[in-house]
Amino acid sequence: MLTGQRTWTFANKPVIISTGTVGGPFEAEGNIAEDFDLLHPDLYMEQDSFEKAHKVLLEKAGQQAIDKAGLTKDQIQFFLAGDLINQITPTSFSAKTLGAPYLGLFGACSTSMAGLALSAFLVNASGANYVLTGASSHNAAVEKQFRYPTEYGGQKPPTAQWTVTGAGTALLSNSGQGPVVTSATIGKVIDMGLNDPFNMGGAMAPAAVDTIEAHLNDLDLEPSHYDLIITGDLGKIGRQITLDLFKKNGTKILDENYVDCGLTIYSKEQHVNAGASGAGCSAVVTYGHFLNRMKRGELNRILVVATGALLSPLTTQQKESIPCIAHAVAIESGGETT
Repeated sequence: MLTGQRTWTFANKPVIISTGTVGGPFEAEGNIAEDFDLLHPDLYMEQDSFEKAHKVLLEKAGQQAIDKAGLTKDQIQFFLAGDLINQITPTSFSAKTLGAPYLGLFGACSTSMAGLALSAFLVNASGANYVLTGASSHNAAVEKQFRYPTEYGGQKPPTAQWTVTGAGTALLSNSGQGPVVTSATIGKVIDMGLNDPFNMGGAMAPAAVDTIEAHLNDLDLEPSHYDLIITGDLGKIGRQITLDLFKKNGTKILDENYVDCGLTIYSKEQHVNAGASGAGCSAVVTYGHFLNRMKRGELNRILVVATGALLSPLTTQQKESIPCIAHAVAIESGGETT
């Protein structure tokens, strides 16, 4: 059901019956290593290119979710996913392996919640019994496309962020046990005229604020309704700008109740400048770390707001500004749903 201007509410409360999270060697040294199902010891993952390794990330994350649910690949009715590489080819090749009917998504780093929102909509409307959704990124593949190959050794400014090597998937059903998706707010493209590809957090922050405030207004909620409001990879710069904009707008979000995936995944000893980024960032942090906390009873309600910068190498070369978007999904702890 549409509530307000931009928010879907899901009366049937689709269940996240399982998840799969896969990371690389750098993620194995981070803050939430124990929340991954599988960690690879090298970036190549027994492949002969980084792009092929990227494909493996999502394949294995999807298979993890399917196996943990006790299902087989042919029981998955739809697969909704995406990444950052040109024409989302790693995801499309993964879809070939997984074999489910496939809808490829591109929302840059907002893809994880775009996929979760659409998957919940499908399940809630009885359009499917089992939907797999996910997002992925690979540091070396993405850096090569958007910035410089890692071998180049280029220096990055303090505003830059580190692309996560990881894939996170969630398997949704109309029945079962697990956290439930209760609502989703679809973001609008916000472009404040910024054009620095090394300051993604600053560019994306206004989109996060716009979507969060729309969500709260559509559902007539206070920010305190959620135990945590979680943004996807705004990093240090973007998180602070977001807090400043909330204060300016009179939205009372407390500092301690607002966290960012880009500041959660790595430790302080890992030098990642302003934090983490990548389409896989919010996917692995949400489907691994935060849902694990929810299953342990530490969290009851969370709002996850994945943010994306909708640029490309071509638009950067042509000196275009950076349009951004954010999608919000509300997840609550749940018991058995039938």
